Amino acid sequence: MAVSSMTGFSRVTGEDAQMRWIWEARSVNGRGLDLRVRVPMGFDRLDQPARAAVSKRFQRGSVNLTLTLEALKAEQPTRINRGRLDEYVMVARELAQTQWLAPARADGLLALRGVIEAGDQGIAADAETIAAFDAAVLASLDDALTALASARAAEGARLALVFEELLTTIAALSGDARGLAAMQPAALKARFDAQLAEFLGGATPVAPDRLAQEVALLASKADVREELDRLDAHVHQTRALLTASTPAGRKLEFLAQEFNREANTLCSKSVDLMLTRCGLDLKVAIDRLREQAANLE
Repeated sequence: MAVSSMTGFSRVTGEDAQMRWIWEARSVNGRGLDLRVRVPMGFDRLDQPARAAVSKRFQRGSVNLTLTLEALKAEQPTRINRGRLDEYVMVARELAQTQWLAPARADGLLALRGVIEAGDQGIAADAETIAAFDAAVLASLDDALTALASARAAEGARLALVFEELLTTIAALSGDARGLAAMQPAALKARFDAQLAEFLGGATPVAPDRLAQEVALLASKADVREELDRLDAHVHQTRALLTASTPAGRKLEFLAQEFNREANTLCSKSVDLMLTRCGLDLKVAIDRLREQAANLE
């Protein structure tokens, strides 16, 4: 399974003898699976099957699913639900008197849910016809989710190319850092010798073996080979995750944190300007990798 983005869109239409329907599915980034389903009034029975279908397909992303229905047969005239309107008017008057709110406007009251009832958008009432309708609508939903998954996979393929470019950059910088780090002991000794000579000011020099011990101690503290080894391991692990059979977004976000930890330690241990610059370039590439990991399922 190739990596999949959390971003995508799909739109699928269908119809039978009485109704035309449209499913629209939109998906953007999310920490988990955040699902919003909108179905027309009177078709709430489709809400739970729709949610189950999405949860079966996707593990991450903020998914908005909308069902729109249009009756193909002649509709009954639109009417006002007087009882519902009277209830809203009573509440509006009470709020105006007790909460000092402005009086309700007619257009605002008419826009409230349930006041204006559209013509009959239902289907034949027998259970067999309703079941057939529901099955057809949910089959269209399956097509919409398949198309959404394809859109997310296509975006994931583009992101995979970005990941590979970033991993190549990180691996190259890690190699440069390894070469620069190999010169750190000699640079440390030269710097230590110069500072010690300045401090002693011509006094009795330090014994060579004692000087060697101090330089070795400093070199040990500045040794970044372990950090570079871990960076290389993280590169290999990231490439493996990008070709894994399960969604890798969460693991890649965690790995990005580990990448950054090693780059920070490398910079803090560096005693060479060139190595520090290399570490900073690593941090820039790793930050881009972290941003891209947040886009993956």
